Amino acid sequence: MNNRSIILIAVAAALAVPGLAAAQQHAAALGDLMTAFVQPRHIKLGLAGQERNWPYAAYELEQLRETLADVAEILPKYRDLSIPDMIESTVKAPLAALSVAIQAKDGNLFNTAYRQLTAACNTCHRGYDRAEIVIQSPTVTEFSDQDFRPSTK
Repeated sequence: MNNRSIILIAVAAALAVPGLAAAQQHAAALGDLMTAFVQPRHIKLGLAGQERNWPYAAYELEQLRETLADVAEILPKYRDLSIPDMIESTVKAPLAALSVAIQAKDGNLFNTAYRQLTAACNTCHRGYDRAEIVIQSPTVTEFSDQDFRPSTK
């Protein structure tokens, strides 16, 4: 287990509020893990792709994969849903398509694959009574202290 997993486990443990039913704890923990760790990676990946910063997009894609794996390890089941199976069935193909687009440095392929990834997230939300959570491509950055344009070194 790497340091990243340890941090995510600590956060998940802190989110488990005493007195709640186990299902409620899992629902809160899953939502918080997704918002705190997965969503920022999705945003940064989208911003890197918009700027055609392929090295950084590759980095964020790998970070997103690792974060999803960590979430699956920390919280392997939500309701009747196997989180590892959900990741496999919904986002594996879009993540692979993003990898191809990034390696090819192809903005059109990236845009298509990123839309597929975003649609997969929304499909999962709708399938598990979270239709109110609608993910989209970033239109502005919440990360005003980070430049997503390619390095000119």
